[in-house]
Amino acid sequence: MKFELRLAWAIASLVFAISAQGSYAATELPSAAAAQVKAGAYVAQLGDCVACHSAADGAPLAGGRELLTPFGKIYSTNITPDKNTGIGSYSFAQFDRAMRKGVAADRHQLYPAMPYPSYSRMAEADMRSLFAFLQQGVAPVARANKPSDMHWPFSMRWGLALWNYAFLDNTLFAPDASQGDSWNRGAYLVQGLGHCGSCHTPRGLAFQEKAMSEASSSGMQYLAGETVENWRALSLRDLWTVDDTVQLLRTGRNRFATVSGNMTEVIQHSTQHFTDDDLRAVAVYLKALPAADGGKPRASAAPIASMAAKLPEALYKSRGGLGYVQFCVDCHRLDGTGVADIFPPMAQNPAILADDPATLLHVVLTGARTAQTASHPRVMNMPSFAQLSDNELGEILNFVRASWGSKTAPEISTSDVKKMRESLSPKVAPHAGFDTPRLANMLDRPNAEQLVRGMRLHLETKALLPDHVGGDLNCTSCHLNAGTVANGSPFVGVSAFFPSYVPRSGRIISLADRINGCFKRSMNGKPLPVDAPDMKAMEAYLEWMKGETKPGDKVAGRGVGKMDTTLVPNTENGKRIYGEQCALCHGKDGEGLKSAAGNMVYPPLWGEQSFNIGAGLARTFTAAAFVKQNMPIGLNAKFPLGQGGLSDQKAVDVAEYFSHMPRPDFPDKAKDWPKDKKPADARY
Repeated sequence: MKFELRLAWAIASLVFAISAQGSYAATELPSAAAAQVKAGAYVAQLGDCVACHSAADGAPLAGGRELLTPFGKIYSTNITPDKNTGIGSYSFAQFDRAMRKGVAADRHQLYPAMPYPSYSRMAEADMRSLFAFLQQGVAPVARANKPSDMHWPFSMRWGLALWNYAFLDNTLFAPDASQGDSWNRGAYLVQGLGHCGSCHTPRGLAFQEKAMSEASSSGMQYLAGETVENWRALSLRDLWTVDDTVQLLRTGRNRFATVSGNMTEVIQHSTQHFTDDDLRAVAVYLKALPAADGGKPRASAAPIASMAAKLPEALYKSRGGLGYVQFCVDCHRLDGTGVADIFPPMAQNPAILADDPATLLHVVLTGARTAQTASHPRVMNMPSFAQLSDNELGEILNFVRASWGSKTAPEISTSDVKKMRESLSPKVAPHAGFDTPRLANMLDRPNAEQLVRGMRLHLETKALLPDHVGGDLNCTSCHLNAGTVANGSPFVGVSAFFPSYVPRSGRIISLADRINGCFKRSMNGKPLPVDAPDMKAMEAYLEWMKGETKPGDKVAGRGVGKMDTTLVPNTENGKRIYGEQCALCHGKDGEGLKSAAGNMVYPPLWGEQSFNIGAGLARTFTAAAFVKQNMPIGLNAKFPLGQGGLSDQKAVDVAEYFSHMPRPDFPDKAKDWPKDKKPADARY
C-alpha cells in the first residue's frame, strides 16, 4: 500500500543506541544472552523499528504513531516487553509469525504498513536476536495500543488474508552463488530488513509491490521509483557511485543531494548506524542493478562545479530566474552548485532530474530538515515558501528544472502547485506587515535593464566592482537577499529618507553618499563616482525598492532591530557559540567560506578581507542586533532563510567575540561624530 510515514519532528532527537543509560544493561545478562541482545539491537537499527513504533509524545518503541493511508489511519503498536500492552507475552513463534506473515499473537491480521512482506526474508538468527533485544533489551512501557480507523471495507481485516494469499512470498532470502559476498549481503539488507521496496518500488492495483527483488519476473521494476504520499521515492537502480551512496546513507547528504521527507528518518534512526561493511554492501548491490528508466539523466561522476560553472541564460531575464535569485541563491548559489556539506546543489540533483516534481513541490511548500547524524549534528532547515503564490512557485521551479533538470521534464503548472498545496495544507507564516518586494516585478518596468544591473551590483559587488571592494564582501552580505528580508537591512523605503542628517558624518548626506559610505567601511574599499552609471543603477534599484514609502513613514522590518545595550558581553561564551553556530559558514578562524572554484560563498567576519573598524558591524550592539534577527541561516523554519533564533544574550556574546577580532583600520575614523555623541560601543 501507499503509506505516508511522516514522523513529527519532535522525535527527531530520539537516539536509538545502546548504552549504560540506555534501554538495557548487558552486565545483568549472561554473556551469550547479552551478545544476542546486542546483536538484536543492531538488527532493530537495520530494520528501522524505532521510526514507526515511536510517537512524538511517547517513549521509543511504545507505539502510537499515526500512519496515514489512502484507506484511513493506522496507529503503530507497542513493541516494548510490557505484558499487557506490548509484546511481553509473545512467544518466539508468535513473534516470528507476526514478522513473517503479518498475524499477531491473538491471530488478527496486521495491515502491511508493517513491512512483513520484506521481513519475511529475514534469516532465523537475525529474527531470534531481534526478539531477544525487544524482550530483554528494552524497558517495558505501559501504553495501550490505539485501534485503527480504517474506512469500510478495509476495516474488515479478514480481507488481508486474501491479500497475503495473493501477494505474500514467505521464501527466505537465498544468496546468489554467482555474486560475491558483499553483493549478497547488500541484497539481503535491501530486500529484507531495510524494506527499501516499500517506498521505492512501484505498486500494483491492489497496492502490492510489483517486485520484491531483482530476480522476480518483474524484477526490472524493483526499486524503480514510486510516488508515495506526495513524495517522489527515487529509483535506486544504478543511481550513484558506491562511494556516493555510502556517503548519503551515512550522513544524509552527498555531492548530488540531501535527503528529505521520510528518508530523513531512515538516515537518522537507521542507516547512519550501519557498519561500514554493511553500508558498502548496500551500495554495491544498488549499483549493480541496471537502470530501469530508459536512459533518463543520471548523476554524473564529474564534479558539480564543472557542470554548473556557467550561469543559466534566463537567470536575470525571466521571472522564474529572478525569483530564484531572490529566494534560493543564498543557499543554492547563482550557478546551482549549492554549498558543499551544507546546502544541496541544483545541478545533478535527482529530485530535479526526476520528471515527477512531487518532492520539489512538497519541499517548497512545507520546508525540509536535514538528518541529524554523528558527522553532521547541526540540523539545517529549509523554511516553507508557502507564502509565495502558486504562480510564483511554478515560475521558480520551472526555471530550476529548465536550468539544471531533465530537458524532457513536463512543465509545472499553476494548477499542479495548487493541487499539492490543497493536499498538504501548509501553514503560511505571517509577514508581520513587511511585504517582501518581488525582484521578478522589475521586469515590468521601462528601466528593467538598469534595475536588474543595480540589483546585481548589490548581489555580486565584489565580482562586478573589484576596484571598489577591498575585501571579500558583497552588499548582500548585510542586506540579505539583495535587500528584501525584513530586519535584514532591507532596502524597502530607504531612498525616501534621503537626503538625511547622519550623526556619524555630522552633516546631511545624499543616497549616493550613503552608498559610498558602505564601500569605504563595510567593503573596506573605494567610493564610486556619484555620476557613474553603476552608481545610478544602484540608486535606481533603491528607488524602485522605495515603493509607496514617503518621508516620515514607518517601514515595518526596516533596519536590523534594537538590542538591549545594558547586557554585559561574555566573550568566552561568544567564542563557544561562534564555534557551534557560525563557524560552519564563516570558517573556524573567521576567514569565510569559499567554493571549490575559489569564490567566496559566505563572507569573512574578521581578518584583512573583512569589513573595517568603521563599519556598523564592528560595533558590538549593532552586530548583535543583526545576528539576533538574521543569523545563523538555516537554524529554524523562519521565512525566507531560516534565519535568527539566538537569544539576546547569546547574540551579544558572539557579536562581542567576532566584532573585536583583528580587522582593517578605517583611515577617516578621526572625522566621525564631529558634532554628536559617539556611541558607547564605537571601536575608536
